[in-house]
Amino acid sequence: MYLNEFADGLTPKDMTATDEFASLLDSAADLGIAHDRSARYLSRHTVVRGQRFHFLEWGDPANPPIVLLHGGNQSSHSWDLVSLHLADRYHVYALDQRGHGDSEWNRELDYSMAAMAADARAFIADQGLVDPIVFGHSMGGRITLTMAVAEPTLAKALVIVDVGPEISAEGAKTIQNFVIRNLEFDDLEVFLDNVEKYDPFRSRVHIERTMKYNVLRRVDGKYISKVDHRRIPVRNRDLTLDQMATLDLPVLVVRGEQSNILEPDAAQRFVDALPQGRLVTIPNCGHNVHSGNTGGFLDAVREFLDHLAEPIPPGMA
Repeated sequence: MYLNEFADGLTPKDMTATDEFASLLDSAADLGIAHDRSARYLSRHTVVRGQRFHFLEWGDPANPPIVLLHGGNQSSHSWDLVSLHLADRYHVYALDQRGHGDSEWNRELDYSMAAMAADARAFIADQGLVDPIVFGHSMGGRITLTMAVAEPTLAKALVIVDVGPEISAEGAKTIQNFVIRNLEFDDLEVFLDNVEKYDPFRSRVHIERTMKYNVLRRVDGKYISKVDHRRIPVRNRDLTLDQMATLDLPVLVVRGEQSNILEPDAAQRFVDALPQGRLVTIPNCGHNVHSGNTGGFLDAVREFLDHLAEPIPPGMA
């Protein structure tokens, strides 16, 4: 049994009429996140590469497109506060990647970076998006970089959140251990306790409001993770600093000050390898930057997006 609402077919579902949207507005008010209460917000499905994908669509289709790719063991809803804030100026797409959220599990058990990057490229083509700005957090950041290396002209710019070609083995092991130990529960309070310890920068109230997007209830009454854990990528060996030098487009690298995944020196090497790279470190958060300090994340991203929107001076094109 699913605990959250989403479109039950190819007809889009208006999410602004749901209790979930009201809960999101409560979180935005708690955190002081500016937003338009009349924002367009839909749950949708599409089929690309022979697989069904669920995604959330925000904002006016006439606005510039943004695509959001979530981290491992997460879903499109991890971006809800970010999407809500950006929906008045951008046409935002948050994708549930294969085996995550409310998208279909892959029949071949292929959760490689190459396959997921191909999914993202196919999704962008399927939706007819031109020059999207692509955000990727953690696993989604690796997918974004893999996609950009394969097709450097696909995106207008990238926002890479707390990941890079070099990641901390110790931090990756911490995440892996958390995931392995949180696959099924008899009591959701136990899961809440575990998430609160793992991510101390989020309040228990906000964790509880979003928990429904990460678990479902099995017929035997147990609560289980929505993620297909039969084969989840945990390595990042396919990305190199030399490849980053080929990405000649604006890239904002966002690091959480207390991240255990992207170390400061690795983040600096990453940015130094990028022709148009910029690094910003967000205080009072760890690896889950945009949920741990949403306001700080949005401040940094807004400045980057505003710069992208500035007209190019004559003779500089």
